Amino acid sequence: MASLLCCGPKLAACGIVLSIWGVIMLVLLGIFFNIHSAVLIEDVPLTEEDFTTTDAPQRIYRIYEQVSYNCFIAAGIYIVLGGFSFCQIRLNKRKEYLVR
Repeated sequence: MASLLCCGPKLAACGIVLSIWGVIMLVLLGIFFNIHSAVLIEDVPLTEEDFTTTDAPQRIYRIYEQVSYNCFIAAGIYIVLGGFSFCQIRLNKRKEYLVR
């Protein structure tokens, strides 16, 4: 029977900690990008053309919202990886109780 266990207990615990931190950080960044925080303007991929068009504020807001969606998608990926790490911890604990 093939085992789905591919990480040790320490690596799985590290994965959970990093996933929790990543989800919190990316969700907060996504919220701040979604409300168009001026502090994060340096992290938005803007070009000179975005400032010279007639609909410049709407265009910049769309770019802010796209970056916000990217942050939320990355947070979702971190949730999936955290779930994978949690499953690895459960498999490692179950392996400890198996009789050989």
